[in-house]
Amino acid sequence: MAPRRYDPGRRDRIIDAAIRVVGRGGIAGLSHRTVAAEADVPLGSTTYHFASLDELLVAALHRTGENFAAAVRTSGALTDPGADLAAELARLTGEWLGGERTGVELEYELYLAALRRPALRPVAAEWADGVAAALAGRTDPATARALVALIDGICLQVLLTDTVYDEAYAAEMLRRLLA
Repeated sequence: MAPRRYDPGRRDRIIDAAIRVVGRGGIAGLSHRTVAAEADVPLGSTTYHFASLDELLVAALHRTGENFAAAVRTSGALTDPGADLAAELARLTGEWLGGERTGVELEYELYLAALRRPALRPVAAEWADGVAAALAGRTDPATARALVALIDGICLQVLLTDTVYDEAYAAEMLRRLLA
């Protein structure tokens, strides 16, 4: 029997490869075979680490969904009661949308895939719950959830209509919710 090759980063490379595959061709192009080829690993490695494509999508959604939530959690506006929370959220949303467009589109594609793939729903909910929990320190829980819903809606409109993000508009709408 051949010795097993020690490769501690393989699981992460497979997740990153899945993100690239979905980013290029959407979820429809995802298979264990396409991910194995992209990650340059044997096909058996993808099925060893992820028994189903849903498991792989859950891991990809965890990885991609953490970016915005982390930016919100580390924002000084959450701990400074004098900071303009609406302006900070609008700025963070603009930075997120202004980054690599493929990455944001991928995050939303994975997020919306939860509509048809129940295994993804808890992960999609984690993102919204995590951002709402971070915001709840500056507002009540119901308003925090409404802020997340508004940010989600604005992001979807920008992505779907291919319009330019309007930070001033976003800040004004967020202020109205916070009032």
